[in-house]
Amino acid sequence: MGDLYPTEPLKLWGKAKELRMAFYENYARAHEKGGLRWAGGAWTLDAIPRGLGEDVWSITSEPYSASIAFNKEFSVRCMEATEKYGLARDLCSYMRNYWGGVILDEYCFPEYSKKWPEPDFIFQDHICCSHAKWYQVVKDLEPKVPLFCVDVGCAPAMKAEGEDFEYVDIPDHAVKYVVNQCLDGIEFLEKATGRPYQDELLRKAIHNHMRSTSWWAKTCELQRARPAPLDEKSMYSLYVHGTLGKASQWCADFYEELYQEVKDRVDRGIAAVPNERVRVISDTQPPWAFLKVFRYLEEFGCVSVGSLYTFGLCGQWEKKADGSWGARSFPASVDDLPRDREAMLAEYVRYEMNKPEWQHFYHPKLKSAMMTKIARDWSVDGIMLHYNRGCEGLSLGIAENRLALQKAGYPVMTFEGNMGDEREFDEARTNARIDAFMETLGLKKTG
Repeated sequence: MGDLYPTEPLKLWGKAKELRMAFYENYARAHEKGGLRWAGGAWTLDAIPRGLGEDVWSITSEPYSASIAFNKEFSVRCMEATEKYGLARDLCSYMRNYWGGVILDEYCFPEYSKKWPEPDFIFQDHICCSHAKWYQVVKDLEPKVPLFCVDVGCAPAMKAEGEDFEYVDIPDHAVKYVVNQCLDGIEFLEKATGRPYQDELLRKAIHNHMRSTSWWAKTCELQRARPAPLDEKSMYSLYVHGTLGKASQWCADFYEELYQEVKDRVDRGIAAVPNERVRVISDTQPPWAFLKVFRYLEEFGCVSVGSLYTFGLCGQWEKKADGSWGARSFPASVDDLPRDREAMLAEYVRYEMNKPEWQHFYHPKLKSAMMTKIARDWSVDGIMLHYNRGCEGLSLGIAENRLALQKAGYPVMTFEGNMGDEREFDEARTNARIDAFMETLGLKKTG
């Protein structure tokens, strides 16, 4: 059986790669430019350190650790280094990759720096069970680096309503609790760096953060089209920019440009997978060393149109008047944001606490409801769940998710693995499970 739809490469693919590599180069060479380096998670309220100046570059821990995981040889050495140091093998595999690189004093991108570029400060938030602990260990390894962490796990932004969900107002006291920590964090940043803080840079960064997360969600909305303009494996190389610098001008501009290209693909009927016959979604981080499992799906004419992870890690969403899930609205101009520091932080915190991937830390029913919503709105035929040993947080309640999705009427395939430790993924076994799952969906290999 031949192709059903035309296809073509994404025109922005080269630019996407250049931006990603520039991020890791800028971090490594920041001191050469007289700038600062800081470390923190991909979910950190990253607009806040941008108030220190335009020459402050970060390394976000999860995508950096995923880059290590993709490099199998380096990842294994990092894992072995952490185990030799005495850190347990059942901890978050992102943490262990990151820690291993620090212990080995090696950078994943040796073309920019052979040695690990130590940050000038750490600015982190805590929603996952591992986030603050991650950098407590880094602080032990790099005792001179000052550390500040913001607790953001204080109120869900939605409640489950059967197989659906509704947003709820975040209590003012919860917003104030986080804002007060952010205000303390700004004082910490000034003390740690000796630099004065610039509220206008913060304001601009907050607006870019909102632009980035909304434009990415708008792009994910386009995945409702048949044929899907993007496949999930490609989306991993695109969503990552929001995990690197969502509060940056370059990221917001790139996502706006990307949306226009993907919309054009939809308008012209350009497919990511030209033989698309069946559509699936997945849930959380993939096994980064084995992304070819998504290409294996294509041999059956199956495309994964995305996941709660790719949609909700860096995309911000809201319920629209017609009940659909769509990109979250944001102020049209930076001038529409408050000028008062506390007021602008409150708007920023309230916006960010709606992040979809934060919600199911509170209850697995919220993840089930969001995935059911995606399955229906994006017209999928089946669902793949990764029983991911590498992430305790996003895998919490996954067996309950499986039962809820099956109850909602969707075929569900589960596979075991680890996002960051390639030693815990069985490729042959996973392909065998895919074979059986494709058979239940009525598919045979098209080759």
